[in-house]
Amino acid sequence: MFKKILIANRGEIACRVIKTARRMGIKTVAVYSEADAAALHVDMADEAVFIGPPPSAQSYLVIERIVEACKKTGAEAVHPGYGFLSEREAFADALAANGIAFIGPNKHAIAAMGDKIESKKLAAKAKVSTVPGYIGEIKDLKEAQRIAAEIGYPVMVKASAGGGGKGLRIVFAEAELAQAIQSSQNEAKASFGDDRLFIEKYVTEPRHIEIQVLGDKHGHVIHLGERECSIQRRHQKVIEEAPSPFLDEKTRAAMGAQAVALAKAVNYESAGTVEFIVDKDRNFYFLEMNTRLQVEHPVTELVTGFDLVEQMIRVAAGEKLSIRQEDVKLKGWALESRIYAEDPYRNFLPSTGRLVRYRPPAETTANGKTIRNDTGVFEGGEISIYYDPMIAKLCTHAATREQATDLRATPWTSFTSMASGTTSPSCRP
Repeated sequence: MFKKILIANRGEIACRVIKTARRMGIKTVAVYSEADAAALHVDMADEAVFIGPPPSAQSYLVIERIVEACKKTGAEAVHPGYGFLSEREAFADALAANGIAFIGPNKHAIAAMGDKIESKKLAAKAKVSTVPGYIGEIKDLKEAQRIAAEIGYPVMVKASAGGGGKGLRIVFAEAELAQAIQSSQNEAKASFGDDRLFIEKYVTEPRHIEIQVLGDKHGHVIHLGERECSIQRRHQKVIEEAPSPFLDEKTRAAMGAQAVALAKAVNYESAGTVEFIVDKDRNFYFLEMNTRLQVEHPVTELVTGFDLVEQMIRVAAGEKLSIRQEDVKLKGWALESRIYAEDPYRNFLPSTGRLVRYRPPAETTANGKTIRNDTGVFEGGEISIYYDPMIAKLCTHAATREQATDLRATPWTSFTSMASGTTSPSCRP
């Protein structure tokens, strides 16, 4: 087992990884930019290394500085969290070249699943149900019109390198197609440096349901049930829960089996998520695979009892999975609400500045009910203009969905940012 790991991230996810490492007796190294010198993850870690100016492109995204921090501190492995370098094949390559373990999947799986066009081809080959559409890059408007007409409107124009709703447009008629392609290409180019697009059928009345998979370096892959993430704003998840209130046992088993089949097709190891879109008749279609830990992973941990970060660390250290598929039992219901510093009076724009009031709930487990709060801030700290304004993830777990929902309604927090002077509600609407 590793004696020391570095967390190549910040905020709540860095703090969350540190908690598990501490419980496992593993020393931790934080990295930080100028803006994060007094951040909570820096205070929690055993060591901390400065890596550059506030913009992430000059600090958290600079592979050479992360590698140098590992060498400086003797960190044997790196957990990337999510975002930043978590799905960069070049990062996994650089760590391997320097004898540092990557706490995540192999680079081939990252590359295979990182491109939405190629991942759809792999999914189809693995007999995973995919959204009707053209599996390939659209070359021009004329081809796009032909493909859309064959599929039938409405359709989705999507960026091959996309994520978080960027480079995605829904088109209801041919007259809208040219503008949708242009705006999708512009956004994809600006966000990912890649303007390749593809077209697929838009599923009406959709539900966004994803399967958590877990594999080791010895060919064993299991799934840990599903999470439903259908409550979204601007294609960004807001409320997540496990299990889904919509799935039945037959659909759950079929989705789990297909997710495992896809993971095995790319020799997947570590934690990963296979995302599906599910229609009103419970027909499900592959969307993408995220080769990292998801923001919403705590709800899976709460209903299964397994620590996903611990499993990722053990897999990276070469251990075999100690969990068999038959060991996975979903117990109770869990919900996660993402808490953001946003101004509801300005269309929920980020509200940056000093966090002058922050009153989170006490994390408790009693009488079969749990309140968990994954956070990366503290009262008096700064909500920076340079990073995502997430404050916390409020998670609740109880025997039933109703009880877990009621736990979220317990008066627990308010927060005020000096930048806006407003007190925001407890979760994103």
